[in-house]
Amino acid sequence: MSVSLARVTSVSPEETCALARRLGAALVPGDVLLLSGDIGAGKTHFARCLIQSLLTMPEDVPSPTFTLVQTYDTRAGELWHADLYRLSDPDQCAELGLTDAFETAICLVEWPDRLADLAPAEALTLEFSAGPEDTERRIILTGDPKRWAHLADRVPA
Repeated sequence: MSVSLARVTSVSPEETCALARRLGAALVPGDVLLLSGDIGAGKTHFARCLIQSLLTMPEDVPSPTFTLVQTYDTRAGELWHADLYRLSDPDQCAELGLTDAFETAICLVEWPDRLADLAPAEALTLEFSAGPEDTERRIILTGDPKRWAHLADRVPA
């Protein structure tokens, strides 16, 4: 059962990065984060910060807008970052191997609506929206409270 777990207001890109690092530190293979929101809402920034926090060696983290999927070997295990914006058919997600990765890797998925019924029911959804100030972002975390209880102390109250 998915419920709203937390509502976070980030007043700067640095605060959004800090949230990404805190959540990333608790992720394990099999964890799926669905990153929703309009273009420019902060999904890719959040994903980059989370990925960089888990890398053993610093490296550039490009947006997978054109490659669709970027994979990383991190200290927490394999991580897949997918941007499904350009896909129109959920079957294309399966062809990328993404549905298999849901079971074996940490997955960050931008534009998860493209997954349709392929979206894992146990995923954590982060809904990003712009606030009234240019750098302000509102992030709503939704998921199964039992499944994601281990993240509760990592989200600011």
